[in-house]
Amino acid sequence: MLSEAPWLHQEIGRRLAEKLVPIKLQPQNWVDWSAFLGSCADQVRAVYPQAQRWVVEPTRGLQQRSQQELALAATRTWKTLWRKDVPQAWLADELAGAPWLPDGAQMLWANMCLHAHPDLAGMMRQWHRQLAVGGFLMCSGLGPDTARELRAVYRAMGWNLPTIDFIDMHDLGDELVKAGFADPVMDMERLTLTWETPEALLKEVRTWGGNVASGRFEGLRTPRWRASLLDVLSQRLTRPDGRLGLTIEVVYGHAIKPEPRIKLEAETRVSLDDMRRMVRKQG
Repeated sequence: MLSEAPWLHQEIGRRLAEKLVPIKLQPQNWVDWSAFLGSCADQVRAVYPQAQRWVVEPTRGLQQRSQQELALAATRTWKTLWRKDVPQAWLADELAGAPWLPDGAQMLWANMCLHAHPDLAGMMRQWHRQLAVGGFLMCSGLGPDTARELRAVYRAMGWNLPTIDFIDMHDLGDELVKAGFADPVMDMERLTLTWETPEALLKEVRTWGGNVASGRFEGLRTPRWRASLLDVLSQRLTRPDGRLGLTIEVVYGHAIKPEPRIKLEAETRVSLDDMRRMVRKQG
């Protein structure tokens, strides 16, 4: 397991945090989704220093890793002189009893998550359930131009593509609306990363997130195949300066959880949680 978050995740987290500055909403609490790999708690705290943070991880291994970090951080604060409890890292599939529910968190932060789940629509619906009405989502991930040079190499060699079809900025907005969000705001940018060797390139690419591509090769590759890959990468990706380069497209999203819309019919069903929220608002 990685000892720290990948450099690219840290950099994108820093850029996503800059997008918080013009937002007028000031959350008092927030959910840090995939916190270990997202790696931007300090940047968010700089904008919302008083907001309470809750950690959620998509896998058991990452949950354990974040729990270790939370325990270590607790030993560095004066609060441990008065309290012995350590904040809990929650597992995404086991959120019953989470302290921000049923009311919901005021912000959900999901840095570099859009490309790391095989069911993005389902994950967005889950994000929606974790938010309070009026709360907002901040998310990012890799866009469709990411590693286009590498994918071109695989196509030319007749190999199965090594990546998923990354979500387009406009499709992201559509998916957010389908999941129940409102007023989505999307943004994107392209970066160029370079490496000295094909080995260094592949090593870093593997840290960018779980590869959930359905068509990827699942077995072990042979040393001959790896040597062929390194050779073709050197030939096709080397720039005039002698370094190998890849394009990275980053997609950013921001959206609000609106008041639930109730369509009145002969028989109308409203969830108990929605009824509680409406009563509190009227009070």
